Amino acid sequence: MWAHGPWVGRFLSPGNKGNELSEYARWCNAVEGNTTFYAVPAASTIEKWAAQAPDEFRFAFKVPRTVTHDLRLRAGAEAALAEFLDGIAPLGGRIGPVQLQMPPSFGPNDLRALAEFVGRLPATHRWVVELRHPAFFDGGAAHRAVDSILSDAPTGPIGRVVLDTRPLYAESPRSEASVDERRTKPKLPVVTDLMGDEPVVRVIGADPSDRSLAGLTAWVPQLVEWLAEGRRPYVFVHQPENLDSPDLARRLHAAVRELVPGLEPLPDPLPVAPRGETTGQSSLF
Repeated sequence: MWAHGPWVGRFLSPGNKGNELSEYARWCNAVEGNTTFYAVPAASTIEKWAAQAPDEFRFAFKVPRTVTHDLRLRAGAEAALAEFLDGIAPLGGRIGPVQLQMPPSFGPNDLRALAEFVGRLPATHRWVVELRHPAFFDGGAAHRAVDSILSDAPTGPIGRVVLDTRPLYAESPRSEASVDERRTKPKLPVVTDLMGDEPVVRVIGADPSDRSLAGLTAWVPQLVEWLAEGRRPYVFVHQPENLDSPDLARRLHAAVRELVPGLEPLPDPLPVAPRGETTGQSSLF
């Protein structure tokens, strides 16, 4: 997300509704586009995003659930995917890895559908797949089969999205939001043996920001290694109430940059007026 009510007065300026992306892009250089999971954005929406996001910003969109959850990569899924890709096309080079987030019920019996769909993915985009069925994480036959399908994809090796929920489950929940988060986020092993050129890691934090930060910084050695190999990792942090996510992301970036001085710095955020003051877009630039 790039717009969140509790961020106003801290990360986003009051009175700037509808233009939050332009401010968010000064805090972070990528966003996980979760809204596309629910619907293909209107052309006017894409135009607005393109106007607010700088050229170096990246959207890591999720493919609409019509493709992954309703059609389950079967008949009609390719047409729905093509419609989605046509819709986001005006963003051009701002499109980062495109995510296929599969439901937990998508398991070993669906491997043929996965292989056929992956075999026809267009090479115009970079692809990653998030799997949630436990059989794809236990080192068994299904695990090996899915890795073979993804590593042998015609577009080049397709990486797995890592859903790291260890910080979320590290302590008892302290809020209703944390309880809800546990209902929807599975507790799966962290598998990093098939990540591709653009690894995508989603860290699901806890209510206390220090616990979330600890979970993030645990990734620093792996990120440094990937960067040394010439890969371009994406790391997204999510908390039950998402109160501190932009700041946590910047702190992770700073920790990596201490070990990789050549890493491009994040932009400097613009001054943010306190909540209660109305500034509007005209006063920001």
